Amino acid sequence: MFDELSSRFEDAVKGLRGEAKISENNINDALKEVKRALLDADVSLSVVKEFISDVKDKAIGEEVVRGVNPGQKFIEVVNKELINIMGNENSPLNENENSPTVILMAGLQGAGKTTATGKLGLYLKEKDKKVLLVAADIYRPAAVEQLKTLGSQYELEVFSAKEKNSKPEEIAKEALNFARENDFNSIIIDTAGRLQIDDSMMSEMVRIKEVSNPDEVLLVVDSMIGQEAADLTKSFHEKVGITGAILTKLDGDSRGGAALSIRKISGKPIKFIGVGEKIEALQPFHPERMASRILGMGDVLTLVEKAQKEVELADAEAMQKKLQEATFDFNDFVKQMRLIKRMGSLGGLIKLIPGMNKIDDGMIKDGEDQLKKIESMISSMTLEEKQKPEVLAAHPSRRQRIAQGSGYEAKDVDKVLADFQRMRGFMKQMSNGGMPGMGGMPGMGGMPGMGGMPAMPGMGGMSGNKPMKKQKNNKKKKGFADL
Repeated sequence: MFDELSSRFEDAVKGLRGEAKISENNINDALKEVKRALLDADVSLSVVKEFISDVKDKAIGEEVVRGVNPGQKFIEVVNKELINIMGNENSPLNENENSPTVILMAGLQGAGKTTATGKLGLYLKEKDKKVLLVAADIYRPAAVEQLKTLGSQYELEVFSAKEKNSKPEEIAKEALNFARENDFNSIIIDTAGRLQIDDSMMSEMVRIKEVSNPDEVLLVVDSMIGQEAADLTKSFHEKVGITGAILTKLDGDSRGGAALSIRKISGKPIKFIGVGEKIEALQPFHPERMASRILGMGDVLTLVEKAQKEVELADAEAMQKKLQEATFDFNDFVKQMRLIKRMGSLGGLIKLIPGMNKIDDGMIKDGEDQLKKIESMISSMTLEEKQKPEVLAAHPSRRQRIAQGSGYEAKDVDKVLADFQRMRGFMKQMSNGGMPGMGGMPGMGGMPGMGGMPAMPGMGGMSGNKPMKKQKNNKKKKGFADL
């Protein structure tokens, strides 16, 4: 997400290094590069023009104080303006205190509306809401079954038409009565999508809205359609009246322009973003965090929230104690690997860490493959071997058996064991320096920029035993976070 845009922004700042202050002469090239980068990312032209004008007005004449170079000052201005065009702060869902909160989902076909409905239901369930999903899409084949499948997967009740020829507004009305009678406090209505906006679609949405009187009307928008997403949001709002948007597929090949255009063009906030297929991949939208990701500065708050969601305090304390006492074993290591998987993809997590946005997908793929390899080896160990790694160190025949059982060579097992022992010793010394609440996150070290943490066993510094390519002249290439 935003990798190309981050790289282009970084290039734009290079010409400002060494200047005494930001002036019209030295900022023009940087602004031109930023403008091209935003347009290539499919940001709306009107938004780009306004953004560039605001950055220029606020950056020119900024004096460079000691310890802060013009590039850093320029980034500070860009960061503030990015946050500004995306809405300044998170816009939470509107809630009805006196009756069930009703959320109406709208969007074009193929945007991921039904999937977003299920994920939003789970999001509310995790906030202790009793959620009812309503299947009011009567046109798309299998739409009702898809929602029922999601409901079953997330353990959410789904309401569907009792009569074969029921109209969507009738289904919505019946669902509201059912929800009130059965003490549901959150209702999410999945409506039909179309291949394009038409009068029939809008009229139907208006009728459903009149019947359900929703607290939220959320437009689900596919980020892959680029700047058209902003125009679509504006059109829906003018014809139906929406309260916000959910931007899906932001983890794909989209260039991210929709995230920067929707609020400015439509006047309505992005409330959630979809960043993957997993259940937890629907996230509340925070403009300041998104700006930080765009500028290559990571998103530590989201990373910590993911950790807190998955890690129980008692488990974290127990893991911390094991690390301090160097009794951390292979069973614990597998738990930590599975924790990382629950938090999301390895690549997605790594790129939330400041300064880590330059790790390429090939290295991440190598790391993920190596994790699978290690887990396979651990699965071939006996209970005693998992609990007492030193037993393996003393018996080559055991290591040979594990290699045969997991389909790898003995030297691979030897390396994993040696790396594990080194990591365990290091973690004993550094156990108080890990990620808060995550017991030191064993195995997350060895990645560039992590302050010398050791590699995950057998991972060779997140590169699958391949050394990282050296930058020209042996200089570390700086990202925005390093300037």
